Amino acid sequence: MNQKGLPEKEVLTLLSEAMKKDTSYDKVLSAMCTRPHPIAVKAHMQFIGSNMGDFGLFPGTKELEQSVIKMMGDMLGDANACGYITTGGTESNIQALRAARNMSKKRHPNVIVPASAHFSFDKISNLLGIEFRKASLDHEFKVDMDSVEALIDDNTIALVGVAGSTEFGQIDPIDKLAKLALANNLFLHVDAAFGGFVIPFLDKKYDFDFSIKGVNSITADPHKMGMSTIPSGGLLFREESCLLPLEIDTPYLTIRAQHSLTGTRSGAAVAAAYAVMMHLGMEGYRRIVKRCIKMTDRLVEGVQEFRIEPLIEPVMNIVALDIPDLENVRKKLRKKGWTTSITRAPRAMRLIIMPHLREEALEQFISDLGECLK
Repeated sequence: MNQKGLPEKEVLTLLSEAMKKDTSYDKVLSAMCTRPHPIAVKAHMQFIGSNMGDFGLFPGTKELEQSVIKMMGDMLGDANACGYITTGGTESNIQALRAARNMSKKRHPNVIVPASAHFSFDKISNLLGIEFRKASLDHEFKVDMDSVEALIDDNTIALVGVAGSTEFGQIDPIDKLAKLALANNLFLHVDAAFGGFVIPFLDKKYDFDFSIKGVNSITADPHKMGMSTIPSGGLLFREESCLLPLEIDTPYLTIRAQHSLTGTRSGAAVAAAYAVMMHLGMEGYRRIVKRCIKMTDRLVEGVQEFRIEPLIEPVMNIVALDIPDLENVRKKLRKKGWTTSITRAPRAMRLIIMPHLREEALEQFISDLGECLK
């Protein structure tokens, strides 16, 4: 730090120069986040100083959070669900399984997750001292129920299902997982960090949320397809009793206790999520998802002209393409400015069609991909 501060104009110039080095979303096909909606940005700035870690000082912002949770609960099958706004899917997944662990009180707990589960569950295993058992997938990359059932033992405390897997956008059979969880008195957590703001707005209906008896908690992120600012995730529980195992006393704050993992929490993210959800409504989100699905269909149609097929028919706006000489093609695309990613097994090109992608950019990508395949 300099002894003497710099003029504001000079600092802003330094910031602008740094931002020029960041990747623009224009040609990014690998990210699950997108440009936030303008109203979310305005709300974020308006509440930039609000700290939900001590929400007794910010009762108005707390009311907004309660409204967001109610709206998300209603969207996910239970308007009476409870929870809070997190930093994202990782924190939400940690807290859901921390609650399950604390409620079980088993000395050597294990949790069964699909092999398609997000890498945040590897972090959870390390943090919470829980053994994670990975169930195999079927030919459509859904969790195999026979594999799940075979892994359950006396130390199993929870099952995890994914609704919108990170690599394939696939939805596990949550209804079957729920029946298995109920039969074995197990906690069931649904990781819908991406799918939570997509699946309710698809033309085809899927059972994945609190409408299914046996689902105890859901992760869903407003900062992904919810079009809110980063960081804004969401953790919802069916019953308030699931929050109690997360409670810790806060004797020197204006509130008696916290349930969150982080101490300081962004009130700005709360306000941003509230603003964009109130502004768009269900109809607005339905339009956004419909546009993304339309572009996804166009992408599949376009690459099929090059005899390239997706590994599965896309369930949502995530496509995994079976590309020959994958790494070489990705390098060629990178030289043309495109950012793509890969799946783990089997290896494929993973493309996410987010709201920031323009139709003309998609057509350019299809054309560029065709050239890179030659």
